[in-house]
Amino acid sequence: MAVQTAATPVFPVRTRLRSVRRFLVRPVTLVAVVVFAMFLFVSVFAPLVAPYGRNEPTSVYFAAPSLAHPFGTDNLGRDVLSRVMYGARVSLQVGVLAVLLGTGTGAVLGVLSGYAGGAADIAGQRFVDVLQSLPGVLLALVIAAGLGASLFNLALAIGVAIIPASARIARAATLGVRGMPYIEAATTVGAPARRIILRHVLPNVMAPMLVIASVQLGFAIVSEAALSYLGLGIPLGTPTWGNMLSGSSLLYMQRAPWMGLAPGLALTLVVMAANLLGDALRDALDPRLRGVR
Repeated sequence: MAVQTAATPVFPVRTRLRSVRRFLVRPVTLVAVVVFAMFLFVSVFAPLVAPYGRNEPTSVYFAAPSLAHPFGTDNLGRDVLSRVMYGARVSLQVGVLAVLLGTGTGAVLGVLSGYAGGAADIAGQRFVDVLQSLPGVLLALVIAAGLGASLFNLALAIGVAIIPASARIARAATLGVRGMPYIEAATTVGAPARRIILRHVLPNVMAPMLVIASVQLGFAIVSEAALSYLGLGIPLGTPTWGNMLSGSSLLYMQRAPWMGLAPGLALTLVVMAANLLGDALRDALDPRLRGVR
């Protein structure tokens, strides 16, 4: 008679629905979802919803915020609101791509390292220690300076800085799962390591990785703004929140403070929304916090 391995524990559908409802009914979470969805919508449909083009000049210069120009205009007569909308496209693209690269690579490294153990685990953790010994923004700055200014290179530089934290969390989750009875049962009946990792380990690692990805998204967006502010990000001709905070915004800060306040406010809101979503995901996906009996 064939021996069947124990299935990976799965929470009932009713419990999952309860967690989703608990995730959505919290007022702070709803506000974060609405804010992040708004920026995501604007980033995708900026050419349709922006009042002006990203570098289209108007007939007025240094115009204060008004009904015609809610965020005013800059020193070249460009509508600041439109540029903030177009800047959301680049900032979110870089942030999402960096999180996918960094979190994905870190998850693979952490899972393989934690499951293999022994010399492979030691080698993997020493590599992570090397990356973690440098501050994230400094590491991204060095890589961006070496690769040159482009959207993909910037996302790659930030993604490398995200790898250490993602790898640590993935390894810790894998170590917690590796000693479970269903993993021992699968190993005993001769299930290959690839099948065990894909069928039993990864489903239990996904929840903490989703949480860390949402938190790292805020870090990635701030890093993009910091590198663009230093001139190592997207070229100045392309509006990004980092580019808008540097250059003319610094030069005309006293005369037209709205040139820097508008992108700064957008950056603050989207990062706060990403962090709040990360906290809400943690509460919804952690069995110890969602009241599973």
